[in-house]
Amino acid sequence: MLIAVGSLAVMGLALGAVLGTAARYLAVEENPIEGELKEMLPGSQCGQCGFVGCAQAAAALARGEAAVTLCPPGGKALAQALAAKLGVKVDLSAVADGGPQLALVAEEICIGCCRCIKACPTDAVVGAAKQIHNVIREACTGCGACIDRCPTEAMSLVPVPVSLQHWIWPKPFAAAA
Repeated sequence: MLIAVGSLAVMGLALGAVLGTAARYLAVEENPIEGELKEMLPGSQCGQCGFVGCAQAAAALARGEAAVTLCPPGGKALAQALAAKLGVKVDLSAVADGGPQLALVAEEICIGCCRCIKACPTDAVVGAAKQIHNVIREACTGCGACIDRCPTEAMSLVPVPVSLQHWIWPKPFAAAA
């Protein structure tokens, strides 16, 4: 019995050392700009950009295969930040930006079908079958993935309400010359 336990322990240590060494020497280097772009994207994995997730979108941006205006939830602010990071010029006239938005459930219409829960990439929609659902504001990225899945149109996107946590000091107008 002790010989079996000892041999398994020695095999585990030897294979662990081999795997650790292989991970160190065979590691694939990631493009550093790709990691920075991935950190800038919302990370909601909503798929509205046409890519499976934000990591694939960042890789396409780093290779120059995607426009900086690819992320609808990010809006104009993200497009400008991505263009500044990549050093490209961007035309923001076609980008619709309604500001930050949150999903909202109309409780009187919700039938509890759970389709919105399955569609939400950040698990911001909570509820149970045949129960009224609700949205956790802190988790919602405003991607709108749940809007199309709702059969009763109980889900809608609304602007983030002004509160102490979301209030921004308005910029003064430029002085008229």
